[in-house]
Amino acid sequence: MGVNMGNTVLYTGVINDLRKRIAKHRNKTGSKFTSKYNITKLVYYEDFIRIQDAIAAEKRIKAGSRAKKVKLIESINPQWKDLYE
Repeated sequence: MGVNMGNTVLYTGVINDLRKRIAKHRNKTGSKFTSKYNITKLVYYEDFIRIQDAIAAEKRIKAGSRAKKVKLIESINPQWKDLYE
């Protein structure tokens, strides 16, 4: 079992091109963090028109506990399926 196969590490970020960013993560050309922990699966996302709203949501999510993050993910994706497909 590779690193993060059990969804033990969660990554939160803001991006304006989701498909491009996920491709980078999957090709290990994204951030060092995502490469180190094998972050390749999209399990939750929100869409915003204003970048300020996206940044505020990112800060809110990052400040929350793991339990809150899991609850947020499972509110739309109870099986933790890869939403990128």
